[in-house]
Amino acid sequence: MWYAIISQDVENSLPLRKTARAEHIARLNALKDQGRLLIAGPHPAIDSEDPGETGFTGSLVVAEFASLADAQRWADADPYMAAGVYASVTVKPYKLVLP
Repeated sequence: MWYAIISQDVENSLPLRKTARAEHIARLNALKDQGRLLIAGPHPAIDSEDPGETGFTGSLVVAEFASLADAQRWADADPYMAAGVYASVTVKPYKLVLP
């Protein structure tokens, strides 16, 4: 089943994001290589594709896992969690309807 992993950043998270980005992206690429990643990306802090130093306010990942517990474990092990980027993370089932 698909699961949405919705993360909210701490304030001024950009320096923290930079320290853990390579490992964070590697985990997403592993999901992609397994055909289990639907979408992933950050929420810019301003209305711009490139928010520059204003950074991001959180992230969204929609990926396939065997269970909600598996999705939660994956989210809990995110390098951004260990780096202190995320203030909170919500994991919930997602039903793909379109396209």
